[in-house]
Amino acid sequence: MSSPNLWCQAKQPCTNPADAPIGVFDSGVGGLSVLAHIMQALPHERYVYLADTLHVPYGGRSAADIERLTIDAVRWLMAQGCKLVVIACNSASAYGLQAVRQAFTQVPIVGLVPAIKPAVLASQTRHIAVLATPATLNGALLNTVIAQVAAPRGVTVSKYSLASLVPWVEAGMPSGHVAVGDLANLLDTLSAQAVDYLVLGCTHYPFFQDYLRAQITQTGARLTLIDSGGAIARRVVSLLKTANLLRPPSDLPPLTLVTTGDIAQTQAVTTRLLAQYLPPRVVEFQHCGLMAQ
Repeated sequence: MSSPNLWCQAKQPCTNPADAPIGVFDSGVGGLSVLAHIMQALPHERYVYLADTLHVPYGGRSAADIERLTIDAVRWLMAQGCKLVVIACNSASAYGLQAVRQAFTQVPIVGLVPAIKPAVLASQTRHIAVLATPATLNGALLNTVIAQVAAPRGVTVSKYSLASLVPWVEAGMPSGHVAVGDLANLLDTLSAQAVDYLVLGCTHYPFFQDYLRAQITQTGARLTLIDSGGAIARRVVSLLKTANLLRPPSDLPPLTLVTTGDIAQTQAVTTRLLAQYLPPRVVEFQHCGLMAQ
């Protein structure tokens, strides 16, 4: 059961429904990779990004814990008057998407599932891999897609989880981190197994795509990286267009970025990460108190 009164006070609802914000939620800063895709497709929309950095990472938490935290987060975004909510977290989608869709029926809620299907359809070696958190790898969403898409086509899907990756991104991806060695070992393994597509099944991972591609090129491996961000952006555009809720082109509103953890650390990391993907944009940082557990 969700705990009441954990989040900040709600804002006043918008009088024009199309002017209402799009809410995006992740356990940390990784969901900014999805937000960047959406903002590139819809630059004039208002956005509220909620990073539950107090409880990051979600990947090693229990199913019940992830579901509860996801419900709390979506409840807060709904209180901000959001016209659509994106759960930009594979772990939260795996264990919380069904629950929040049942609890909050007034707006569309878009969840994530690793991009297994396009990798399966494109694979020439008939062996792909997915890199994700344990929660995502064990969740029904991912395994249903594997059973329905990969298995009938005879494509093997190998699953990998590296606990060092999310903390690495949250820390700003320092060069001396253990994650660097972990990724090198993973690339060696994938090459030995003739894997030709690696699905990045966590929203934190696209932020080190450039680094990973450079390592792949250096080793001469034939490995293509793929993530879900573009597909999620197209889904958001489609839903808002169908509902006639696209905000008309005008100004570029500030991005509201709310964290439940250390605001100074979150500001430093998110400013650098967003600069990789988006032109300069005003970002309003806020702290939102959530009870420690």
